[in-house]
Amino acid sequence: MTPQLRSSLVTCLYAAACLAASTPGLAAAEDFPNRTIKIVVPVPPGPLLDAIPRIIAEKLASKWNIAVIIENRPGAAQNLGAEVVAKSDPDGYTLLASPPGPLVVSQHLRSKLNFDPGAFVPVSLMVTLPTVIVVNPKVPASNLQEFLAYARANPGKLTFGSPGVGSTPHLATEQLMTSAGIRLVHVPYQGMAPAMNDLIGGHIDVMIDLYGNVSPNVKDGKLKLLAVTTQTRLPEEPNVPTISEAVPGFVHGEWFAMVAPPRTPTDIASKLSAAIADALKLPDVAKRMADFSAVPAGATPDDTAAFIKTEDARWRELVDTTGLKIN
Repeated sequence: MTPQLRSSLVTCLYAAACLAASTPGLAAAEDFPNRTIKIVVPVPPGPLLDAIPRIIAEKLASKWNIAVIIENRPGAAQNLGAEVVAKSDPDGYTLLASPPGPLVVSQHLRSKLNFDPGAFVPVSLMVTLPTVIVVNPKVPASNLQEFLAYARANPGKLTFGSPGVGSTPHLATEQLMTSAGIRLVHVPYQGMAPAMNDLIGGHIDVMIDLYGNVSPNVKDGKLKLLAVTTQTRLPEEPNVPTISEAVPGFVHGEWFAMVAPPRTPTDIASKLSAAIADALKLPDVAKRMADFSAVPAGATPDDTAAFIKTEDARWRELVDTTGLKIN
């Protein structure tokens, strides 16, 4: 090899190395994924907020022929799991499947968090989930108007449950009390399941929860469905009014997003997002989501970022309105 040819080859190799170094996301995305992906879920096993990521994980594992595992990390109002992911390597192999709390609520309630919610890399808004207000059958109200009238006439008599102070069901009920001019007594629980058990048992009176969680108990007559909290009536319950029909401006809904640790390459986030969108379009997945009354979204990273920004502003305003703060 002549000196000139050797020099040219060295120059080309150097240029190629520089190009690869300057575009690490592209290089990483081409090889991604080639080992186990872990999805952290900041709630206990069992409820819809655990079931939905498991369905997605199953399809990602099938698509890529790798293991995709779920790690439940509940605690600290869902912030523990978020903190674990925030401190993980930004390589796409550790993800957070999160309801609103850690991403758009906690920073407005708490003076200090051990992670920056705004630093997560958005991957996908996976689903939106309608919520409803239900009461124990002993409550003397057969519809929303009667419930509001009874609550106004008996301030502080009715109790409502939630999975903890500062949880989205808690804040949504606080918003309802402020907007409707009623006063209920909050009973916080360590999770939604024990709260639901006490609601069915008559130990508390009312609760806002996912429609998919409560519908079996409504059909069995264990609970009374008074209203939906979403902007429009549910196709499954066309005769059940929205709260906003009686309390103008009241809207509440839940959702589930996938995010990656800070500094995760955008190309890896895009690859994950596209795979999640494809999974949500599969007929068996669509049916399972319909059974949960979950509305598939499968949003792009950019659309997910815009959605989270809008939700962050909404929850900040709600927290400011209620005046609730947690040290």
